[in-house]
Amino acid sequence: MSNLFNKLLILRTPGIGPVKYNDLIKRFGTLDEAAASLSDNDSVRESVSRELERAEKSNIHYICDDEDLYPAKLKEIKNHPPVISVRGNVNALKKPIVSIVGTRHATVAGMEFTAELGRRFADNGYVVASGMAMGTDTAAHRGALKSEGTSQTIAVVAGGVDYIWPLENESLYWDIVNRGAVISEMPVGFEPIANNFVQRNRWVAGICEKLILGEADLKSGSMTTARFAIEYGKKVYAIPSHPSDSRSLGPNSLIKSGQAELCLGVDDFFKSEKNTSNVKKNSEKNKTENSLLDALGTIPVSESVLAEIVKKNISEIKSDLVVLELQGLIQKVDGGYIRR
Repeated sequence: MSNLFNKLLILRTPGIGPVKYNDLIKRFGTLDEAAASLSDNDSVRESVSRELERAEKSNIHYICDDEDLYPAKLKEIKNHPPVISVRGNVNALKKPIVSIVGTRHATVAGMEFTAELGRRFADNGYVVASGMAMGTDTAAHRGALKSEGTSQTIAVVAGGVDYIWPLENESLYWDIVNRGAVISEMPVGFEPIANNFVQRNRWVAGICEKLILGEADLKSGSMTTARFAIEYGKKVYAIPSHPSDSRSLGPNSLIKSGQAELCLGVDDFFKSEKNTSNVKKNSEKNKTENSLLDALGTIPVSESVLAEIVKKNISEIKSDLVVLELQGLIQKVDGGYIRR
């Protein structure tokens, strides 16, 4: 607890963020000495004590960057948050993470598309991260929550993890807390200002393995998030939109410049459940047709004998025989079928 207290003491001191925090540790050599170097910190000390009490009452956890639970991809980012707070299931931080972002003013079609992406990623063992804003973020979170389990989605927020914003997403917030996690680098109870949202976008980009950009204006916060992801060397995908819609300018520009790969749906990441089934059926059908063809020669073979050879009922092979006959590979004659 003393280490956590000292880390928060430094980070909650006005004017100190991750960069200055790291500079202090480097200059003084140890965490204790860096914390002791701060002058006139009684008010900050009291504030940290109150924050820790509030966190304990609200079942909020702190994860430091020297702990195994700290998100591995976020730790790779230079000057990442030394401490994050988590409300919800901390195990969500251990899974592979995909970030999905886009405009608050998404189209209905765009939100449906995003929700399906979120669900399928959650179904395939990913945690879906976003910023809990209205529109695209909400669709990504809601889609992931349709999957079973208790760690499908992470909301990276600009305020404290107990500060719900926007208020319209209060029910979503509690769903995420119950079945995912809300995380932040800001103090518990903190009400965000504009600059905090830019920093939030940085961590949405930093925490993931890959990022998917949906509908987004060219100068939007979502585009800022995508640019952070590109800067960090993340794999970035963009969902194209109609050129006449301003919400297409962000993703379309990244695709055109080659900074993002084209995303046309879940099949870009996972085999479609429908297509996988069809492939399996087609494979079995081709196998049967080939077996029938191999069984035929110049001597007629009856349907009953062919059915025994391929181990199927006569009714099951009739359609395959028709296909082979239409292809000109076999011929029906007295006594059965022959190969042409």
